[in-house]
Amino acid sequence: MNGAEARYTLTGREDLDAVAGWIKPSASVLDLGCGDGLLLRHLSESRAVRGYGIEIADEHVIACVRNGVNVIQSNLESGLSGFDADSFDYVILSQTLQTVRQTEQILQEMLRVGREAIVTFPNMGFWSHRLQIVLGRMPISNSLPYQWFDTPNIHLCTIEDFETFCASHRIRILERIVMHGGQRIGTLPNLRGSLAVFRFAKASA
Repeated sequence: MNGAEARYTLTGREDLDAVAGWIKPSASVLDLGCGDGLLLRHLSESRAVRGYGIEIADEHVIACVRNGVNVIQSNLESGLSGFDADSFDYVILSQTLQTVRQTEQILQEMLRVGREAIVTFPNMGFWSHRLQIVLGRMPISNSLPYQWFDTPNIHLCTIEDFETFCASHRIRILERIVMHGGQRIGTLPNLRGSLAVFRFAKASA
């Protein structure tokens, strides 16, 4: 796969495009649950970042190696104790926040290891999700494609839930992008946006 192909494939993930737009050239990046490593490869080629990915699935680790990405096979639930404080400029958790058990611990570890953190997650407050619940069904959508019985998602939240969490844990939100269908949502984002992207840091003492 050449660089042009990597950028084209990355464009298919609207949240990854938003994340990539926030990363400064030559930054150091840790990508948690990095999948096939495509984001890190794109950032390496387009912004000369220095990065590592953490991934548990064998097939994704192999894909990372093929993509030329430095990858560590590990379970995020075990924490990031192998990394010193402020080891990276950015720590990224994309479309994985809702699948982890130790949510609070992982977010705090992201801010210990990284100077800034970026997360993306499906917004449970999206109007279609609300409507399906009112009609007596668990939501299914492009951002939540699983049936109730086979979903990996265990900690779904809304945009307002995440912002309340940040406020109560002394986390400073630096930027927020809310999207649906590739379009950025400005008005009533918690109702009209299906995907949220946040950049945040520790609050100043």
